[in-house]
Amino acid sequence: MPLSEQEQRLLEEMERSLYHNDAEFVASVGGTRLRPNYRSIVLGVLAGVVGIATLVAGVAVQQLWLGVIGFIIMFGGVLLAITPGRGARAAKPSSGGQARRPAQARSQQGFMDKLNDRWDRRQDGQQ
Repeated sequence: MPLSEQEQRLLEEMERSLYHNDAEFVASVGGTRLRPNYRSIVLGVLAGVVGIATLVAGVAVQQLWLGVIGFIIMFGGVLLAITPGRGARAAKPSSGGQARRPAQARSQQGFMDKLNDRWDRRQDGQQ
């Protein structure tokens, strides 16, 4: 069901307000996606295939321990393939104009302290 003109205008106004008031949130949620780590994906798929083959071999020769090892290898391969790499966990680049605290002091802050600092910056007009 399409939106009415009034609803469409209201939605566009809300989007503009969000982009204007909370640019940091918009940058963290939308837009850029991290590139997948193809090496981890390939290694994970290979480990999964080896794990499946080991699991089937363990069932074929009726060795429970071989089947369990195959399952563990297969599970580890899947985890390796779907887990983001170190680059995905890296901190986002800091914006140029704003004076930031050192990374160590920022990492020791609690969640509420970060929210309070963000609120204070917004109220001061720094955004």
